[in-house]
Amino acid sequence: MDGEIISTQRFPSPNPEVELIVVTYIAGGLKVKGMLARPVSGTAHHGFLYLRGGIKNVGRVRPARIAQFAVEGFIVFAPFYRGNQGGEGNEDFAGEDRRDAFAGFELLRKYPGVEKVHVFGFSRGGVMALFTGIEYPDAASVVTWGGVSDMFLTYVERKDLRRMMKRVIGGTPIKVPDLYKARTPLFNLEDLKAPVLIIHGVRDENVSVEHAYRLEKRLKELDKPVASWYFEEFTHYFPPAINRKVAEDLTIWMKTQAEE
Repeated sequence: MDGEIISTQRFPSPNPEVELIVVTYIAGGLKVKGMLARPVSGTAHHGFLYLRGGIKNVGRVRPARIAQFAVEGFIVFAPFYRGNQGGEGNEDFAGEDRRDAFAGFELLRKYPGVEKVHVFGFSRGGVMALFTGIEYPDAASVVTWGGVSDMFLTYVERKDLRRMMKRVIGGTPIKVPDLYKARTPLFNLEDLKAPVLIIHGVRDENVSVEHAYRLEKRLKELDKPVASWYFEEFTHYFPPAINRKVAEDLTIWMKTQAEE
């Protein structure tokens, strides 16, 4: 059953306040790996599904990053995605591997003490987060930071990714438009119930701010709850001190949504 935990293994934590565990869980019939972070003390009632960006070894889950969110009082689960770090299957850039995110949501929803689950996606993880929010109307909130929202646009902007996208998705947007549409959540936002927070650096050259603008525009057209934090001076990666502050602020926003 998706979200079922098969095995666990302790992992050295960079933060004494947080326990880290490498988890093997079921997603779409595959044994997939991920990392769970939980506060050592106190009781966490909020789950936090952390959906990484990149593909394969690019954008791997960083233990320090998910520990940062656990410190704010969340049970955090970060899928590595299929085919990575000992997991079965092959990652396919927001295709079938979105089931790894869905199963991660199920894992958190079943986790002892967790009452509500929030979804967070960075970069390519933005697509995964939006699809998870669409799949699960009971998601407490969805946050996309520097997130992709339009796979057609990604193909146009990222010449360095075109070979990978043609291989993984099955061709170019001109040849297989339906496959790109299937990976573009902008076409399915009618089914999204959770409030959305968009965070984006205006100078981002990895995922242009146009992704954020298109997402915000479509959500507003549908009269969906959406907030946006745009940072004029920043790129895809924020300076460490600012990054920490924004991470803290977004967790406060999440908890506020869960109370409403």
